[in-house]
Amino acid sequence: MSQGPRSGLAAVSTALLAMSRHLEVRDVLKTIVASARELLDAQYAALGVPDDHGGFAQFVVDGVSDDQWKRIGPLPRQHGVLAAMLREAKPQRLADVRTDARFGGWPSAHPDLADFLGLPIRDGDEVIGALFLANKNCPKPEGTCGFDADDEELLAILAQHAAIALTNARLYERSRELTIAEERSRLAHELHDAVSQKLFSLRLTAQAAATLVDRDPARAKGELQQVAALAAEATDELRAAVVELRPAALDEDGLVATLRTQVHVLDRAHTARVTFTAQGVRALPAAQEEALLRVAQEALHNALRHSGAERVGVTLSRRGSGAVLRITDDGGGFDPRAIRRAGRHLGLVSMRDRAGGVGGTLTVESAPGKGTTIEMEVPGG
Repeated sequence: MSQGPRSGLAAVSTALLAMSRHLEVRDVLKTIVASARELLDAQYAALGVPDDHGGFAQFVVDGVSDDQWKRIGPLPRQHGVLAAMLREAKPQRLADVRTDARFGGWPSAHPDLADFLGLPIRDGDEVIGALFLANKNCPKPEGTCGFDADDEELLAILAQHAAIALTNARLYERSRELTIAEERSRLAHELHDAVSQKLFSLRLTAQAAATLVDRDPARAKGELQQVAALAAEATDELRAAVVELRPAALDEDGLVATLRTQVHVLDRAHTARVTFTAQGVRALPAAQEEALLRVAQEALHNALRHSGAERVGVTLSRRGSGAVLRITDDGGGFDPRAIRRAGRHLGLVSMRDRAGGVGGTLTVESAPGKGTTIEMEVPGG
């Protein structure tokens, strides 16, 4: 606000418009954080969306490099000043967060924070996030906070609009999920009706051919030709249905965004921590993207339902013109050879088929008590 009323209001207006422009939750969070750090001229900004297990479903930072963020390690828990913002639902303005009685330290790679300003993000009576800034870029006499009452007022305005933008983004994602579910239900009914009729006709025609084989071979031959035609039609129906069942989000958002959204949903739905990272991935042929998505879904299902894992990680990285997908968990693991001997597959056969069907490879590394790593590589286009 020190730049003057006109420039200050213009900057606020730009930030609010940027928030309302995005519909994806992750994009909204990033925009909120970047806008807050720029407007209040701070070195660091972050926004945490709490989960129901004492941690954060999402935690977005600005001012920290990707390499430093990786070295910091797991997301923070709801403790210290962060917990105070979520539970007491009131602003926190501190001259030095490190001297606060609630301060509990941070990892060695964490940036050193001093003066601190944080506010809860509220949707009615519910606290849906915590927004905070640290290290104001200004002279600070010993024992004073660089953030002042004007900064707190400005951040409060941002927090109010952040609540609206975040709520709208969540409603949009939920609406899209319902739309996809409704579309799949419609396609399932169409598939059932169309293919079932073809298969019923095929069965009757085959039965007729069987009764005619001995007494009227010529007519039996005609009926068998009809069986072949009906089978071809049924195959075409199935192929068309499979093409139409390609995940809508994959076409609309691409593989990286689709995987990120699905991992986020699973992370909120399960007690295990589920994370996703992507590194330099280019767009791939449609069949390869769909195969990667399906393998990721199958591997995540196994890890979350059967392994007892506390942490599951999904990474998608570029390799040459293609990509490598890795799903790792710290669960109970298994002996792949014993699984095969017992006639159980845990979806491994279908995953290998999907990988092979697009010219890719799939490897599985696991042992009892050692967790599991599934890696799929595709060649790209």
